[in-house]
Amino acid sequence: MLKKPKAKLAPTIPGIFIQSVARQPVHQPQAQYPFSVPAIRHLTMLTFDTPVTFFVGENGSGKSTLLEAIAAAFGLNPEGGSKWSRFTTRSSHSDLFRSLILTKSRDAPTDSYFLRAESFYNLATMVDESHTIDDAEAYGGRSLHAQSHGESFLSLVLNRLKGNGLYLFDEPEAALSPARQLALLAAMHGLVRRNSQFIIATHSPILLGYPGATINLFTERALTRTTYLDTEHYQITKAFLENPERMLKELLL
Repeated sequence: MLKKPKAKLAPTIPGIFIQSVARQPVHQPQAQYPFSVPAIRHLTMLTFDTPVTFFVGENGSGKSTLLEAIAAAFGLNPEGGSKWSRFTTRSSHSDLFRSLILTKSRDAPTDSYFLRAESFYNLATMVDESHTIDDAEAYGGRSLHAQSHGESFLSLVLNRLKGNGLYLFDEPEAALSPARQLALLAAMHGLVRRNSQFIIATHSPILLGYPGATINLFTERALTRTTYLDTEHYQITKAFLENPERMLKELLL
């Protein structure tokens, strides 16, 4: 098994705790997952130079796979939570994290969290089973299972995340209505002002509109930067909202 490489340290950049991620060469068959995914296979180095970075691309393009590997390489629980959230229901993450080299700021974050929409139920169960007042208050003083999916997610963001942190979100829009996505944007902005970094895999044209964010597009060929207005997410949503009747007529012939 490939030994997990040590992270590199670099001079601190305010609000950016992971400055880059590089993939060291590994002798793995290209047909073997996750190296069968083009964006992963062609990854050499990815830099983070803004407090908010988005991963976008089609289903299966590798964005969640890379985000999960970055979380694991940083020391976060692959199923979600903080560095101290050590629960496992099903080990499904790849070994990609073992070939990633993170370049981190010398000043480490005082808070960090990995949120996966698909395993949030398991995280909520772990919080409930801890049976501590501190845990309950950290998530809003109410069981996450006693709230709707969207309510519990937003409760986590508003109550648990303290700032000066590294926050990785995998498809957070899965839990949120459009209005709650706007509330998430506002909460993110408050945390960015408190020296926080976000790396988010998403399909949401609302979240992608965060001002000044870097958008990395995962394609069948490689991983490239793009702009908000050039994303398929924005263009298709805009076209539909401007003329839903015409688009539906073309789709439902």
